[in-house]
Amino acid sequence: MIRYALVCREGHDFESWFQNSDAYDRQVKRGLVSCPLCGSAKVEKAIMSPRLARKDTSNRIVAPAEETASPPVAEAPTPVAMISPQEQEFRKKLKELRDHLTSNADNVGKKFPEEARKMHYGEIEHRSIYGEASPKDAEELHDEGIEFHPLPVLPDERN
Repeated sequence: MIRYALVCREGHDFESWFQNSDAYDRQVKRGLVSCPLCGSAKVEKAIMSPRLARKDTSNRIVAPAEETASPPVAEAPTPVAMISPQEQEFRKKLKELRDHLTSNADNVGKKFPEEARKMHYGEIEHRSIYGEASPKDAEELHDEGIEFHPLPVLPDERN
């Protein structure tokens, strides 16, 4: 397992664990890694300092610069969970729902707010669409009474 410090395009810092660096790359490419604060899927790795293990420090000579160095910052705990068989079934149903929605709707990408408004106001024919909306766009659509729902986002399934 590998832990990455991440930052979203809104500047929120957070951490997440991945099976390996390839798993991180795959999940980011598929838009499955998102900020827990704003939901943005536009995330990238932040700079992390390496953790080095020491065996025995009893005979270690301390340089003057190390004596005045600030103590290491405690790591924030990472939320984890074990899921029950019922929750695993629910997760499977969410994945099926997402797959059904994405295979039976048009991906309009960043044009989602624009297309949703056109359909809501009768400018174009109604159809199933999905895409991207910023938190601000989503709030504005909601305020206009335009009904939409976030797609369920799940980490990669282990086969």
